[in-house]
Amino acid sequence: MNRRPRRSLPATVTALILLAACVLVVITVVQRLTGDQPWLDYRAIATAVHATRWTDLTTALVAGTAATLGLVLLLAAILPGKRTVLALAGTPDSGAARAGYRSTLRAAAANVDGISRASVTVGSRRVKVRAKTARTQLDGLAEAVAATVEQRLDHVTPARRPTVSVKVRTTRESA
Repeated sequence: MNRRPRRSLPATVTALILLAACVLVVITVVQRLTGDQPWLDYRAIATAVHATRWTDLTTALVAGTAATLGLVLLLAAILPGKRTVLALAGTPDSGAARAGYRSTLRAAAANVDGISRASVTVGSRRVKVRAKTARTQLDGLAEAVAATVEQRLDHVTPARRPTVSVKVRTTRESA
């Protein structure tokens, strides 16, 4: 099971822009039907559009902006996002939320003796662990963190086993 995020932000932006345009048209039509002065004067807009030439800078800027916005929305709809649920070995419907997966691995790394803080970045093929320690001698600490994280991965059993890379930094200067 590999779930990806919904594209709600581009859809919401597009819907709000279309809604605003529709509301503006409805308000203008109602104002014209009731005999009031409309917010948007059709004659002024039509005159401005008819006076505009294809070679004008304004026309090129508006067309470029519209094309860029369309391309961004198209790419947001086509390109897949990061997985929100990562597949686990076993049944096809089993999965772990990315945040839970990351926090489980971070807790395992932080429980290693000598590690004061750990942060984990989860990718589809790689798990990066950055750990901090107060020790000045780092001999074997990275290997211990890697072994602990790999042991936790054995318990979690992801469908695709990621490689683990560990960087340990000290918070103190060596004397």
